[in-house]
Amino acid sequence: MRYYIVVGEASGDLHASRLMEALKKVDPDADFRYFGGDNMKAEGGTCVKHYKELAYMGFVPVLLHLRTILKNMSFCKKDIVEWKPNVVILVDYPGFNLNIAKFVHAKTGIPVYYYISPKIWAWKEWRIKTIKRDVKEMFSILPFEVSFYEKKHHYPIHYVGNPTAQEVAEFRNGYDQSYESFCQEYQLDAYKPVIALLAGSRKQEIKDNLPVMIEAASRFEDYQMVLAGAPSISDSYYQKWIKGTNVKLVRNRTYPLLMHSTVALVTSGTATLETALFDVPQVVCYETPLPKLVRFAFRHVIHVKFISLVNLVADRKVVPEMLADQFTVDGIASELRKILPGHPERDKMLAGYLDMHHRLGNQIAPEQAAGIMYDLLQAYKLGAGLPHHISDKSQDQDNENPIGQEYKDPPYENNIDSSTPMNDYSSSDRDSFPKE
Repeated sequence: MRYYIVVGEASGDLHASRLMEALKKVDPDADFRYFGGDNMKAEGGTCVKHYKELAYMGFVPVLLHLRTILKNMSFCKKDIVEWKPNVVILVDYPGFNLNIAKFVHAKTGIPVYYYISPKIWAWKEWRIKTIKRDVKEMFSILPFEVSFYEKKHHYPIHYVGNPTAQEVAEFRNGYDQSYESFCQEYQLDAYKPVIALLAGSRKQEIKDNLPVMIEAASRFEDYQMVLAGAPSISDSYYQKWIKGTNVKLVRNRTYPLLMHSTVALVTSGTATLETALFDVPQVVCYETPLPKLVRFAFRHVIHVKFISLVNLVADRKVVPEMLADQFTVDGIASELRKILPGHPERDKMLAGYLDMHHRLGNQIAPEQAAGIMYDLLQAYKLGAGLPHHISDKSQDQDNENPIGQEYKDPPYENNIDSSTPMNDYSSSDRDSFPKE
C-alpha cells in the first residue's frame, strides 16, 4: 500500500522513521512518500520536502515566512492528490497538519491517520472539533490522552505505547560502561557523584534556565555538575553560561549521563520522562516570563494540573515542578536536597516512577501502531468496495476538484482557516507548551 507521511520537525522524523520500519514488516509492498527528514530517508521511499523547510517558531518568523509556509502547504495538498496514497499519516506538527487533514477529508476519499496527538489537552482544546471531523484514526503515545478523547469528547483513539519508554529500555538493557570508565572518558571525578543538568535543546530555554540551575546545584559541593549538551547547540553558546563554573559538558550522550547520575535538574519536556525512566530523581525547572501571570494562567486558563510528563502520566505529583513564581535558586536547591540519597523523598519519588512506568505499559509503539494501521486499511479496502485511494462520496462533495483532475490551490489569503492564528503554523505544540 501507499503511505503519505507528513512531519515537521526532528522528533517527528525519528518517530516516523520507526513507524515506517514497522510498517515494512507488516506490509512488504509498503511504498512511502513524505515530508520528512534524514531518518525517514534511511528507511526508503521518496522525500519530497525536508522538514527543515517547514519549521518556523514564534509569531515573527512565521509572519516573515508565511508565503513559504503556504506554498509548502499548497504543494503538499497537490502532491497528495497526484500520488493517490491509501492513507495520509500526519505526525504531530498540528498547525500545518490539521490544515492538511481538513483538505484531505473535504476533497478526497483518503483516510487520515494521526500518529502522536496534538497537545490539545493543554490548550487549544477547540481543535477537537477539527480532529473529530477530519481525522479518521488517532494514535496516541500518552495514556492519559485516552480519557481526554474518549470520556470527555467521545472520540475513540488508539493508545499504542510510548516510544521513549521503549528506547530507554533498549538502551539500559544494552549498556554496560562502568562509572569509572565513563568518568575517565569525559574527564570527570570518579569519586564524586553526578548532578545532571538537562537544560533543554533551544537557546532561549538554556539562557532562561541554565544559570539558575547551575547556581542551585553549586551549593552541593560533594557533587559534580555535568551538563547534557544538545546536538543543535554549539560549544561556544554553552560557554557563555558555564565559563568560570565547575560544570562539565558532555555532548550527545544524555542516556549514558543519566545512567551514571544520582540526581538531575531538568527543563520540562521529554527529558523529564527520560530521566524518570532511568530512575534518576529530579527537580523540574522551567523559567517563565511574568511569573505571577503564568501562575494565574495555570489556575484559570491552561487546562492541565502539571507541566511535566512524569506527573501528567502518573496523574499526581511525583516530581516537583519549579516554574513561574516558584522558579528560584533557593526553591530549586531545597527540592534538590530532599531527593539526595538517604532522604525519604527520594524513595517516594522512585516509587512514583514505578507507577508512571506501569501506566505507560510495555507496548512497542511503532509496531503496535503499524499493525493497527495495516489491519484498518485492509478492512477499509475490503469494506468500501471502491478503488483504494478514492471514494465516490468525496467526488460528489466537490465536483470542481475531483481527485482524478489537476488540483489548483486557492489564493494564499484563502489557503488558511481564518480562525487559525498565524503562529499556529510554527513548530508543533511541543514547542509552544513546555516541551515533551
